[in-house]
Amino acid sequence: MSPLHFTLGLLALIFIGLFLVNPRQPRLALTYLRYVLLCLAAATILTPFVWLITASFKSPDVLMQYVFLPPLPDINFDTINLGNFRRLFEPEPTPQGQVYFWQYIFNSLFLASATTVIQLFFCSMGGYALAKYNFPGKTALMLFMLGSLMIPGMILLAPLYEMIVRIGFVDTYWALLLPGAVTAFGMFLFRQAIIVVPDELIEAGRIDGCSEFSIYLRLVMPLVRPMSGAFCLITFLASWNNFLGPQIFIHTQAKLTLPVVLTQYVGVYTQQYGVFLAGTLLAIIPPAILFFALQREFISGLTSGAVKG
Repeated sequence: MSPLHFTLGLLALIFIGLFLVNPRQPRLALTYLRYVLLCLAAATILTPFVWLITASFKSPDVLMQYVFLPPLPDINFDTINLGNFRRLFEPEPTPQGQVYFWQYIFNSLFLASATTVIQLFFCSMGGYALAKYNFPGKTALMLFMLGSLMIPGMILLAPLYEMIVRIGFVDTYWALLLPGAVTAFGMFLFRQAIIVVPDELIEAGRIDGCSEFSIYLRLVMPLVRPMSGAFCLITFLASWNNFLGPQIFIHTQAKLTLPVVLTQYVGVYTQQYGVFLAGTLLAIIPPAILFFALQREFISGLTSGAVKG
């Protein structure tokens, strides 16, 4: 019997014992069962992360031999070491010179941060206009924007690439920043959040002499902070994990981002799975830090408007 089977059997016996103690009021047994199921679900979710961490430190010789760590007698510097990370941060020769892995991290951080800031500014302004202004063609514009959400991005890839080539933005970050400066999804997200802001508050700001931009920046945006936090997290993750855009528009090795570079360690001519997993472990750290920093705003933003009061 494996340790897993023994543990599951022991947990089941404890539940049966608690249930038999008081069959008419099995509250204690059901509470125990609830916590056991929650712990098992948490263990199931965390298992891939534990496997990723252990695999990042294993040498290539024992990477596929053990699921997690080797047995205690076999743990030494030959099996568990920092070789994958040392190989990851070694300089890579390119036609433009040596490139280090930290440059790819900086590229991804720059693109994800810039995309998040730009989209937050323009999408929030567009959502504010759609929520609080009445102008000719507003309904038709909103219907057009909703219809654009149903068009797959792959269909627009060829004309977008032709436009980027004609403008001369190939192999520059403008090819990634400008097409993603604003999205219909982001504008509708902010529209739904701003539409509940009282019109009297905006009118009071105008009476006090605030400009329209000051009303948007100082009165409206602080009230939709939870939605802004959720939007920033969603946008940052989408840009951080973007693979297709950098793969198509960026040609210089030193300008590539993490998702593209990590795939180069596992291919037809090279299969450095340990280095790939070490890079993946480092790649999930910035989004994890951002999630924990915006966790409260993210949850509040997702649940805002769920209860009408």
